[in-house]
Amino acid sequence: MDFNDQLRASLRATPEAHLFEYKGREYSRGEISAFADRAVALLDAAGVPADARIGVIVRNRALHAAAMLGLIAHGRLLTTVYAIQSPEAMAAEILDTRFGAVIADMQDWTAEVQAAAIATGAAGLVLNHEAKLIGYREGLAKAGEGPFPTLEGERGIEILSSGTTGKPKRILFPFRMLVRAVESVSAARTGIDPEPDILTWPYGGIGGMCNLVAGVILERHTTLLDKFNVPEGIEAVRRHRPKFLSGPPAVARMALDAGVTMDDMASVLYFFGGGAPFSPELQEEFESAYDLKVIWAYGATEFCGTIISWTPALYETHHDSKRGAMGKALPGISLRVTDADTHEPLPPGEMGYLEAIVPAVNEDWIRTTDLAVIDADGFVFHLGRGDGAIVRGGFKVLPEKIVEGLQAHPSVLDAAVVGIADQRLGEIPVAAVELRDAAPVVTGDELREHARRVLVVHHVPAKIMIVDRLPRTTSLKPDLGAVKRLFEEQQ
Repeated sequence: MDFNDQLRASLRATPEAHLFEYKGREYSRGEISAFADRAVALLDAAGVPADARIGVIVRNRALHAAAMLGLIAHGRLLTTVYAIQSPEAMAAEILDTRFGAVIADMQDWTAEVQAAAIATGAAGLVLNHEAKLIGYREGLAKAGEGPFPTLEGERGIEILSSGTTGKPKRILFPFRMLVRAVESVSAARTGIDPEPDILTWPYGGIGGMCNLVAGVILERHTTLLDKFNVPEGIEAVRRHRPKFLSGPPAVARMALDAGVTMDDMASVLYFFGGGAPFSPELQEEFESAYDLKVIWAYGATEFCGTIISWTPALYETHHDSKRGAMGKALPGISLRVTDADTHEPLPPGEMGYLEAIVPAVNEDWIRTTDLAVIDADGFVFHLGRGDGAIVRGGFKVLPEKIVEGLQAHPSVLDAAVVGIADQRLGEIPVAAVELRDAAPVVTGDELREHARRVLVVHHVPAKIMIVDRLPRTTSLKPDLGAVKRLFEEQQ
């Protein structure tokens, strides 16, 4: 049985069992299965070619989960589209990709998105949580003539992931690799699943996608939050009394800052997560406040899930001596660090670029842009990013992408982007901007409004400083150290 068949069978098992909760309403496995089948049936009836990409503007909502599960279960090509961007940016993705169909919530069917779907001949499905139905978007009940570009090779899921340089790119991983996604979710939680889960990862990324399919296969009830916030999240904890929570470090920081009590978290034994380094200081504060254990992990879209992790067993034996580590390689994963220039493997204890062999993905070494040390016991310590990327609350932010967006404004001559420390999110991007001499003068707030229109939300700088001239090195490149000091002097 391939993974698509396995997922379809799992969706149809125990139809009365609750699978998702969203906005206080429970959705049974039977309901979700019916919604999943209906989404695919509507695509077929609309004449959407079986090999066309289906774009889903993804939100952490029950009907979105059902539609995506239906596409995967029936072997349809699913491409995620960020909902955390402007309607103009969504429309640009639709025009560029030429989906056979677009699936979106009512709120995302803006005039811009509708016009892009019409222009490309895409069919349109609307997800209506108030009416609890999936139907056609008015005027988009039939697919046009296309053309609808297809993918070469195996079918699978395309997830948008930031590359090491330049703009974010879509990464395809075949459906068969979703088996690894389930394994990576359950690997560190031996003896804990199935347990109720409260989703903090966005479904549009690899962490959320892994949790989506794993939740069905592992028969786990999941409370969906549009976006993690303390009041809704902790209320769900009180109601469902889970033994574990998961998320990026920002979730831990938000709970501490909001004064969440030990009584609120009394059921929680473990906090599983990843997406960014979890500092030893935050770990100690979080564990002490709630008498729980932090089980950290490392993975990426390119690996289809986790490749390095702590486990409850490792925690018991090494949590004091290896504090600050990301854990050890999961079974079947090979790791090494290599020299930045020669790519030659380095001995234990030396810093280099982290590389991995993930047999389900590639038999060759996959090089990351993460700087790491692997000690003599096999524990991996993350020492920063070699590409200058900023990790903002678990989201990878590329300075080059922000600079590109700011330079699109007619008043901007050049910009430099750096990351500065933030207690809640770990790091946030800020930008120094040099304006064109003859152009209209704009403020930092006006440029942030421009950035919101052209960038996904986590790439929008937290602050933009207008400077007379950008500080530069002798080679005339922006001096990022000097730019960072400009912001640090204002803190």
